[in-house]
Amino acid sequence: MPKASPTTSAANRPALRRNQACRPCRKRKLKCDAARPHCGTCMKQWQSLISVPAPPDYAHPAEPQCVYDPVDGLALAPETDPLEKIRLLEEEVSKLKIQLQEQRNIGSSGSSQQPLRRLSHLRPGSAPSSITSGSQATSSVQTPSLPYPKDRILPEHLRDSDPRNNSNSPELYEVGHKSSTDTILDIIYSGWNPDLPERNVLEHYIDVFFKCDPCGPRILHRPSFLAAVRLDPRDSSFPHSAILHAICASASRWSSRNVATLPDGTRRDEFAEFHASKTRQYIDKTMATGQDIFPVVQACILLAWYFYQEGRWVEIWIFAAFQTRVAIPLRLNYPGTFSTHNTTSLGGYLPPPKDLRDLESRRRTWWTTIIFDRIVSVGGWIHAIDERDIGTELPLRGEDFDSEQLMPSNPQDMCAEDVFTTHLPKYTDSFLLLIKAIMMFGRVTDFNVRGNLRVPTAPNKFQDPFQLPGFADLDRLVYSGFLENLPSMFKMTSANEIHSNRGSVDTDLYMVHIIPHAATITLHNPYLDLTDLNRISTSRCINAARAILSAYFKLSETSLDISRLHPFVTICWYLAAAVQVQVCKYFIEVGDQAREDQVWGEINVLRQAMINYGARSPIGTRQEKLLQGLMREIVRLTNQKQPLEVGLPLYPFSHTTLFATPTLPENAQMAPLPNPSTSHSMEYDSPTFVEDTGSLDLYCRAAGNVPPLLPNWGPHEPQQPLPPESGLVRWSYRA
Repeated sequence: MPKASPTTSAANRPALRRNQACRPCRKRKLKCDAARPHCGTCMKQWQSLISVPAPPDYAHPAEPQCVYDPVDGLALAPETDPLEKIRLLEEEVSKLKIQLQEQRNIGSSGSSQQPLRRLSHLRPGSAPSSITSGSQATSSVQTPSLPYPKDRILPEHLRDSDPRNNSNSPELYEVGHKSSTDTILDIIYSGWNPDLPERNVLEHYIDVFFKCDPCGPRILHRPSFLAAVRLDPRDSSFPHSAILHAICASASRWSSRNVATLPDGTRRDEFAEFHASKTRQYIDKTMATGQDIFPVVQACILLAWYFYQEGRWVEIWIFAAFQTRVAIPLRLNYPGTFSTHNTTSLGGYLPPPKDLRDLESRRRTWWTTIIFDRIVSVGGWIHAIDERDIGTELPLRGEDFDSEQLMPSNPQDMCAEDVFTTHLPKYTDSFLLLIKAIMMFGRVTDFNVRGNLRVPTAPNKFQDPFQLPGFADLDRLVYSGFLENLPSMFKMTSANEIHSNRGSVDTDLYMVHIIPHAATITLHNPYLDLTDLNRISTSRCINAARAILSAYFKLSETSLDISRLHPFVTICWYLAAAVQVQVCKYFIEVGDQAREDQVWGEINVLRQAMINYGARSPIGTRQEKLLQGLMREIVRLTNQKQPLEVGLPLYPFSHTTLFATPTLPENAQMAPLPNPSTSHSMEYDSPTFVEDTGSLDLYCRAAGNVPPLLPNWGPHEPQQPLPPESGLVRWSYRA
């Protein structure tokens, strides 16, 4: 057969001269079109190669291996290792920076330098200026540290006067004698994350976080954490940046820098939002790679509490689901937070705890995750993790955790039948009681959700709930069993002024005393019938609501800042106010204006408490907005001209005093701080509690305008005096 005639392009293409073909084609004696950067023959062979999966421990080349001889005097690129190329480039960059520094020093020797603050724009929250929206984009660039000794980066005249020799903080150096290049080189050498504030500012926020935040510090070992922050940033024990960003976001609530008030009255903290976004970036990275999963989960917990105090419910639900789901593969739900059962892939899970501190940190991380899940589910949603799937024992006391005292593991877990009524002295403090109180509330949520899941109709006030299986036992536990069996040392709900002119209140213990009342309202509210004075659910709800109100009155007698309370307190106030709204509607319908006025005053007290709390934590403002929506009907029905401004009759507090902003001593530097969980030796005695005195009769006026007998909080003398350093007064219920 005759050969096909060549195409026009092939015929017109001039023949290649010697050595114009690529080296691989010449070596293999193949036709080469000398196309650049890769000839057609090499390109086809490379495409055929990569179309087949690479064998183990082998990687296909990223591009065709097509190399030409030098042209027009250009030097042939040597075939060097890529890592060697990177090393050579880094050395070249270092030399150029040193030359640039020397030129700047020569040029600025005869002229005065102006103070430069460029690093302040790289680090949000730096002392000279607050964060702006423009600086946020700049600060997102992280400068890596270089693996060179100090004498190869810094000029000779800076080696002996390096400010890090004393304080380890580049910002403490005299800025007026430094150029911007000096400052950047300091960051490069130190390895400090430029997205974080300066070291001294960061340490301030960490100190505020541990003193003021009522939620997050429980999972961190404070002594070792404070020591780790002072290490070199490149040290393996230095805290993870995700945790530090989350701490900055949380602590900014009590040490604000750039706060804006939104049209709905809530606050917007730009500094906190910046660090919250940085924490989310680390979380997203861990979700994709799995790196540093445990510290990032801890940062996720801190950020989740920040969102909870902000009242951002969608983010709250997402983070609650994420941290509970991640904790399961980490095996934190097993005794000792570690298990090798039913798994052949230990690499996917955390290794065994290294020491007591690591073990207890995992326990507290797990239990904080669980109670957060219970708190966000009080609206009536099922929990992410069932109580029956919790195998981890309860944590140790806070003082044992901080001191790293060798203690056997807590013998109690959620499988124990008497976990809510038996409190072992060596394994009980206010944080442990708070865990139990929240878990008890979780049982109420489980009962309501599971009871309504498959029934044809919703619960109603004509139904007798005590006929439901398990209701009577749960009511007995929530209404009286838990509070009656509290150790005598922990029957307290208020605080007095302690030494050094600072007031304190154990926020965990305060919540321990009001959560059972909120749980009682949640359990009985569907069966509340104000027309039946003998109905147990009616008296239970009213007594619980007024006990929560009485606890707030007792706290308002002090100068303590209520915004330091646990954010879950706003939900308890809302539940109590919801009962009062129903009572107010009943009095409007029956025409009892005298008692209607009293209930209006009590509702407004709780509204004002939420508003005051919302001045710092927006969840208070958001809950008050929800309460206003619940009050629309009674506002429309009432004859009051200004129902939202009704005073507070029948209480021994004036309206001015009750709503006054707490004042501090003149020499006080900051507002009163919450007292961390403390525990002491305990002895048991028989407490006195509120008795059911019969629903609406609590609102009857006594002769001579004498306040009625309310379930109040009164101090009593303990059998053994409390230690003076505790700063607490013991309080118990009395009728």
